[in-house]
Amino acid sequence: MEVLLDPRTVNSRKVLAGLKLLGADYTIKKYDYFQAEQKSPEFVAINPNAAFPALKDGDFILWESNAILQYAAEKVGNTNAYPVDLRTRADINRWLLWESSSWFGSCYVYLVENCVKPLLGDTTDETILSNEEENFHKLASILNNRLEHSIYLCGNEPTIADVAVAAPMHLHAWAKLPLGDYPNLIRWMTKDVESCSWWKDTHIGEGFTLPE
Repeated sequence: MEVLLDPRTVNSRKVLAGLKLLGADYTIKKYDYFQAEQKSPEFVAINPNAAFPALKDGDFILWESNAILQYAAEKVGNTNAYPVDLRTRADINRWLLWESSSWFGSCYVYLVENCVKPLLGDTTDETILSNEEENFHKLASILNNRLEHSIYLCGNEPTIADVAVAAPMHLHAWAKLPLGDYPNLIRWMTKDVESCSWWKDTHIGEGFTLPE
Protein backbone atom coordinates (compact mmCIF):
# COMPACT_ATOMS: atom_id res chain seq x y z
CA MET A 1 0.00 0.00 0.00
CA GLU A 2 1.17 3.51 -0.82
CA VAL A 3 -0.19 6.47 1.14
CA LEU A 4 -0.16 9.92 -0.41
CA LEU A 5 -0.20 12.66 2.21
CA ASP A 6 1.26 15.61 4.02
CA PRO A 7 1.99 14.31 7.55
CA ARG A 8 1.23 17.73 9.02
CA THR A 9 -2.48 17.46 8.20
CA VAL A 10 -4.98 15.95 10.62
CA ASN A 11 -6.25 13.16 8.42
CA SER A 12 -2.80 12.26 7.15
CA ARG A 13 -1.60 11.78 10.69
CA LYS A 14 -4.73 9.78 11.42
CA VAL A 15 -3.95 7.32 8.65
CA LEU A 16 -0.27 7.06 9.60
CA ALA A 17 -1.14 6.32 13.23
CA GLY A 18 -3.78 3.82 12.17
CA LEU A 19 -1.42 1.97 9.85
CA LYS A 20 1.13 1.74 12.65
CA LEU A 21 -1.49 0.44 15.08
CA LEU A 22 -2.57 -2.14 12.52
CA GLY A 23 0.98 -3.26 11.78
CA ALA A 24 0.46 -2.63 8.07
CA ASP A 25 3.16 -2.58 5.41
CA TYR A 26 3.08 0.68 3.50
CA THR A 27 5.13 3.33 1.77
CA ILE A 28 4.62 7.09 1.83
CA LYS A 29 4.61 9.65 -0.94
CA LYS A 30 4.79 13.09 0.63
CA TYR A 31 3.09 16.18 -0.70
CA ASP A 32 3.11 19.76 0.58
CA TYR A 33 -0.24 21.10 1.75
CA PHE A 34 1.10 24.63 2.13
CA GLN A 35 2.23 24.63 -1.48
CA ALA A 36 -1.28 23.47 -2.51
CA GLU A 37 0.07 20.26 -4.02
CA GLN A 38 -3.23 18.59 -3.14
CA LYS A 39 -4.70 20.73 -5.93
CA SER A 40 -2.17 19.63 -8.54
CA PRO A 41 -3.53 17.79 -11.59
CA GLU A 42 -1.52 14.73 -10.55
CA PHE A 43 -3.14 14.52 -7.13
CA VAL A 44 -6.65 15.55 -8.20
CA ALA A 45 -6.59 12.67 -10.66
CA ILE A 46 -6.19 10.43 -7.60
CA ASN A 47 -8.53 12.27 -5.24
CA PRO A 48 -10.96 14.66 -6.95
CA ASN A 49 -11.70 16.22 -3.55
CA ALA A 50 -8.16 17.68 -3.59
CA ALA A 51 -7.63 16.63 0.02
CA PHE A 52 -5.06 14.50 1.84
CA PRO A 53 -4.66 11.58 2.29
CA ALA A 54 -5.25 8.99 -0.41
CA LEU A 55 -4.25 5.36 -0.67
CA LYS A 56 -3.10 3.31 -3.64
CA ASP A 57 -3.03 -0.47 -3.43
CA GLY A 58 -2.06 -1.76 -6.83
CA ASP A 59 -4.66 -0.40 -9.23
CA PHE A 60 -7.09 0.34 -6.38
CA ILE A 61 -7.41 3.94 -5.19
CA LEU A 62 -9.17 4.97 -1.98
CA TRP A 63 -9.73 8.32 -0.34
CA GLU A 64 -11.47 9.38 2.90
CA SER A 65 -9.26 8.72 5.90
CA ASN A 66 -11.68 6.56 7.88
CA ALA A 67 -12.40 4.41 4.84
CA ILE A 68 -8.64 3.94 4.51
CA LEU A 69 -8.46 2.80 8.14
CA GLN A 70 -11.25 0.28 7.57
CA TYR A 71 -9.71 -1.03 4.36
CA ALA A 72 -6.25 -1.37 5.88
CA ALA A 73 -7.63 -3.18 8.93
CA GLU A 74 -9.43 -5.66 6.71
CA LYS A 75 -6.42 -6.12 4.45
CA VAL A 76 -4.04 -6.72 7.35
CA GLY A 77 -6.57 -8.85 9.20
CA ASN A 78 -6.05 -7.05 12.51
CA THR A 79 -9.10 -8.11 14.50
CA ASN A 80 -7.88 -6.41 17.67
CA ALA A 81 -7.97 -2.92 16.20
CA TYR A 82 -11.08 -3.71 14.14
CA PRO A 83 -12.91 -6.67 15.74
CA VAL A 84 -15.21 -8.85 13.66
CA ASP A 85 -17.91 -9.08 16.35
CA LEU A 86 -20.97 -7.44 14.79
CA ARG A 87 -21.85 -5.11 17.65
CA THR A 88 -18.28 -4.14 18.46
CA ARG A 89 -17.61 -3.31 14.84
CA ALA A 90 -20.86 -1.34 14.61
CA ASP A 91 -19.75 0.63 17.67
CA ILE A 92 -16.38 1.38 16.07
CA ASN A 93 -18.05 2.40 12.82
CA ARG A 94 -20.37 4.68 14.77
CA TRP A 95 -17.39 6.58 16.22
CA LEU A 96 -15.70 6.77 12.81
CA LEU A 97 -18.82 8.39 11.36
CA TRP A 98 -19.24 10.67 14.38
CA GLU A 99 -15.66 11.85 14.10
CA SER A 100 -15.97 12.75 10.43
CA SER A 101 -19.41 14.34 10.72
CA SER A 102 -19.11 16.19 14.04
CA TRP A 103 -15.89 16.04 16.04
CA PHE A 104 -13.41 16.83 13.27
CA GLY A 105 -15.16 20.03 12.25
CA SER A 106 -15.38 21.38 15.77
CA CYS A 107 -11.74 20.67 16.63
CA TYR A 108 -10.70 22.06 13.26
CA VAL A 109 -12.10 25.48 14.14
CA TYR A 110 -9.66 25.69 17.05
CA LEU A 111 -6.80 24.29 14.98
CA VAL A 112 -7.29 26.85 12.22
CA GLU A 113 -7.81 29.84 14.50
CA ASN A 114 -5.07 29.09 17.05
CA CYS A 115 -2.49 27.25 14.94
CA VAL A 116 -2.85 27.69 11.21
CA LYS A 117 -3.74 31.38 11.12
CA PRO A 118 -0.86 32.48 13.39
CA LEU A 119 1.47 30.23 11.41
CA LEU A 120 0.46 32.05 8.24
CA GLY A 121 0.74 35.47 9.88
CA ASP A 122 -3.01 35.93 10.16
CA THR A 123 -5.05 36.95 13.21
CA THR A 124 -7.16 34.61 15.34
CA ASP A 125 -10.86 35.45 15.10
CA GLU A 126 -12.23 35.24 18.64
CA THR A 127 -15.80 35.53 17.35
CA ILE A 128 -15.43 32.32 15.38
CA LEU A 129 -14.06 30.56 18.46
CA SER A 130 -16.87 31.91 20.62
CA ASN A 131 -19.49 30.74 18.15
CA GLU A 132 -18.06 27.21 18.18
CA GLU A 133 -17.69 26.92 21.95
CA GLU A 134 -21.14 25.52 22.75
CA ASN A 135 -20.92 22.86 20.07
CA PHE A 136 -17.43 21.81 21.15
CA HIS A 137 -18.48 21.38 24.77
CA LYS A 138 -21.49 19.31 23.74
CA LEU A 139 -19.29 16.96 21.74
CA ALA A 140 -16.51 16.82 24.33
CA SER A 141 -19.10 15.90 26.97
CA ILE A 142 -20.21 12.96 24.84
CA LEU A 143 -16.64 11.68 24.68
CA ASN A 144 -15.96 12.33 28.35
CA ASN A 145 -19.05 10.40 29.39
CA ARG A 146 -18.18 7.49 27.13
CA LEU A 147 -14.62 7.28 28.47
CA GLU A 148 -15.85 7.06 32.04
CA HIS A 149 -16.63 3.40 31.43
CA SER A 150 -13.56 2.09 29.59
CA ILE A 151 -9.93 2.90 28.89
CA TYR A 152 -10.54 3.33 25.18
CA LEU A 153 -13.65 4.24 23.23
CA CYS A 154 -14.73 0.68 22.46
CA GLY A 155 -13.22 -1.27 25.33
CA ASN A 156 -9.89 -1.61 27.07
CA GLU A 157 -7.76 -1.97 23.94
CA PRO A 158 -7.20 0.66 21.24
CA THR A 159 -9.08 0.39 17.97
CA ILE A 160 -9.21 2.45 14.81
CA ALA A 161 -12.01 4.42 16.50
CA ASP A 162 -9.48 5.82 18.97
CA VAL A 163 -7.12 6.72 16.15
CA ALA A 164 -9.87 8.56 14.28
CA VAL A 165 -11.25 10.48 17.24
CA ALA A 166 -7.80 11.40 18.59
CA ALA A 167 -6.55 12.73 15.26
CA PRO A 168 -8.40 16.09 15.31
CA MET A 169 -6.92 16.63 18.80
CA HIS A 170 -3.34 15.92 17.78
CA LEU A 171 -2.19 19.47 18.57
CA HIS A 172 -4.69 20.00 21.40
CA ALA A 173 -2.45 22.18 23.57
CA TRP A 174 -1.35 24.43 20.71
CA ALA A 175 -4.90 24.58 19.36
CA LYS A 176 -6.09 25.55 22.86
CA LEU A 177 -8.90 23.02 22.91
CA PRO A 178 -10.95 23.80 26.05
CA LEU A 179 -10.59 20.40 27.72
CA GLY A 180 -10.38 21.47 31.36
CA ASP A 181 -13.81 20.14 32.33
CA TYR A 182 -13.28 16.70 30.79
CA PRO A 183 -10.94 14.57 32.95
CA ASN A 184 -11.75 11.30 31.20
CA LEU A 185 -11.06 12.82 27.81
CA ILE A 186 -7.79 14.32 29.04
CA ARG A 187 -6.72 11.01 30.59
CA TRP A 188 -7.49 9.11 27.40
CA MET A 189 -5.66 11.54 25.13
CA THR A 190 -2.59 12.28 27.24
CA LYS A 191 -2.08 8.86 28.84
CA ASP A 192 -3.76 6.19 26.76
CA VAL A 193 -3.21 7.59 23.26
CA GLU A 194 -0.16 9.85 23.35
CA SER A 195 1.92 7.29 25.27
CA CYS A 196 1.50 4.64 22.56
CA SER A 197 4.24 4.10 19.99
CA TRP A 198 1.73 4.07 17.14
CA TRP A 199 0.86 7.65 18.08
CA LYS A 200 4.22 9.01 19.22
CA ASP A 201 5.94 7.89 16.03
CA THR A 202 3.72 10.22 14.01
CA HIS A 203 4.14 13.32 16.20
CA ILE A 204 5.06 16.41 14.19
CA GLY A 205 5.54 18.66 17.20
CA GLU A 206 4.01 21.98 18.09
CA GLY A 207 5.21 25.10 16.36
CA PHE A 208 6.35 23.33 13.22
CA THR A 209 7.50 25.69 10.53
CA LEU A 210 6.37 26.18 6.99
CA PRO A 211 8.62 24.85 4.24
CA GLU A 212 10.74 27.41 2.45
